[in-house]
Amino acid sequence: MKILQKGLMFMGLLGLCGLFIYAMQDAPTDENYEKERVNGYNVYALEMPDNLNLAGEPVPVNNPDIYERMDRELLVNTYWQSNGLLMFKRAHKYFPIIEPILKKHGVPDDFKYLAVIESGLLNVVSPAGARGVWQIMPSTAKEYGLEVNDNVDERYNLEKSTEAACQYLLESKELLGSWTLAAAAYNAGNTGVSRRLEEQMVDDYYDLLLGDETGRYVFRIVALKEILSNPTTYGFNFREKDLYTQVPTFKVKVDTAVTDFALFAKKFDINYKILKLHNPWLREPKLNNDSRKLYHIEIPKEGVYPNR
Repeated sequence: MKILQKGLMFMGLLGLCGLFIYAMQDAPTDENYEKERVNGYNVYALEMPDNLNLAGEPVPVNNPDIYERMDRELLVNTYWQSNGLLMFKRAHKYFPIIEPILKKHGVPDDFKYLAVIESGLLNVVSPAGARGVWQIMPSTAKEYGLEVNDNVDERYNLEKSTEAACQYLLESKELLGSWTLAAAAYNAGNTGVSRRLEEQMVDDYYDLLLGDETGRYVFRIVALKEILSNPTTYGFNFREKDLYTQVPTFKVKVDTAVTDFALFAKKFDINYKILKLHNPWLREPKLNNDSRKLYHIEIPKEGVYPNR
């Protein structure tokens, strides 16, 4: 029995040695590392890109702490492939709406990626009550001129909410002195960021000790900017026809009450669901409009939807 046990132990050791030798032979070398990347599915460490920045303000990746935090967001967003591919698809649909509004207000184009990390370019609702693509709180929405009530919530209107986000970011930049801090303030508030700068006696986002969410915030924006700007570098492959596009619409002016949006939709040979898809800011099946405010309701052009 002892002889048998020793024999089995010896065979086990030989097997382990064989596995080790095989693993060492199979490990990529410097010479074939790049070649093996194209063969099958593999997970690789990422090269840190040169000149990472937010609105021209450099990310100081020569700092080892900053390097690790930036590396984390690049890895997380590169290898969450399904979510990443959806971001490419939605960006193609919604960036053409967001970009000219940013430009009109003098807000750097990079801030379209802030909308990506806030909501994934969807009209989502946060546990705290922020809503829409730009995730605006009710009090902030009203402060910047958005209508929020039972009938209408303009946080769900992409054009108007982008206008409000621009105003907030411009005020934050004026108060805090940099676009990077303005981005952080979009998450933590101007007061919160100002207080932490004063308490910690620094004047730069990358020198601040912050909570996890705000501490990752700018790095996530920069990571999405880098990945969405360089799809093939990060392994995303798609064709133009794979991306989502805006449905062509026209706008109908309404300055009266609407008692039933289902009946209203039928006038344009669409149903209530399609009306809501294009006007998510209409929150109820009716519009009271006691003040006779002028609204612009989007209607898809004829022939866009089957069986219309």
